[in-house]
Amino acid sequence: MTLRELSSRENRHTSEHRVLTLRQKQSLFVRLIARLIIEVDRRGYELTFGECWRPPETAALYARQGRGNKRSLHSLRLAFDLNLFKNGVYLRTTAAHQPLGEWWEQQHELCRWGGRFADGNHYSLKHGNMK
Repeated sequence: MTLRELSSRENRHTSEHRVLTLRQKQSLFVRLIARLIIEVDRRGYELTFGECWRPPETAALYARQGRGNKRSLHSLRLAFDLNLFKNGVYLRTTAAHQPLGEWWEQQHELCRWGGRFADGNHYSLKHGNMK
């Protein structure tokens, strides 16, 4: 399936569609993150990238330290942590991300925002039972 075909389905909110492969979800995720970056800029914020890809070994270490999940979507390239700024000030709170997180959730039925589970700067695409 091409990105154009994925794009034409992005706004469909129905479970009556062909299941996307992991690779297709990864491409869709990149396209949706690009939209999020544009939306952040449109709202007058700035971003720096936080963690995107997390090697499985790092995910396992974080899990042992109680700082994450061994089965992280970062390891599947389906999650991104974004550092949000307004007027040069780093906005660390989940509340600061909430308007963007809620916007993100409306972009595709698989979009998940970490503010729903105490990780406000986390934006991801659901895969199986992982969010």
